[in-house]
Amino acid sequence: MKDEILEMIIKKAADIYKTDASQYAADTRFEEDYHAKSMDLVKIIGVLEDEFGLDINFMEFRRKKTFGEAAEYVASLAE
Repeated sequence: MKDEILEMIIKKAADIYKTDASQYAADTRFEEDYHAKSMDLVKIIGVLEDEFGLDINFMEFRRKKTFGEAAEYVASLAE
């Protein structure tokens, strides 16, 4: 499930930043690499909540530095 979540994060990030999804990986950093704003994270969380039927805590998600860490966190909620 983690890989599926990571793929969703990458697709949404590519959409938000109008870039190619191939630029992203598990070690891509939200703030350092893409200067992610709170609204960007809200959009990503919204897609994940809709897709997986989860309730994702914004502050916990925001603490994750990389796409991979965020995917692990969301996957842990699904267990």
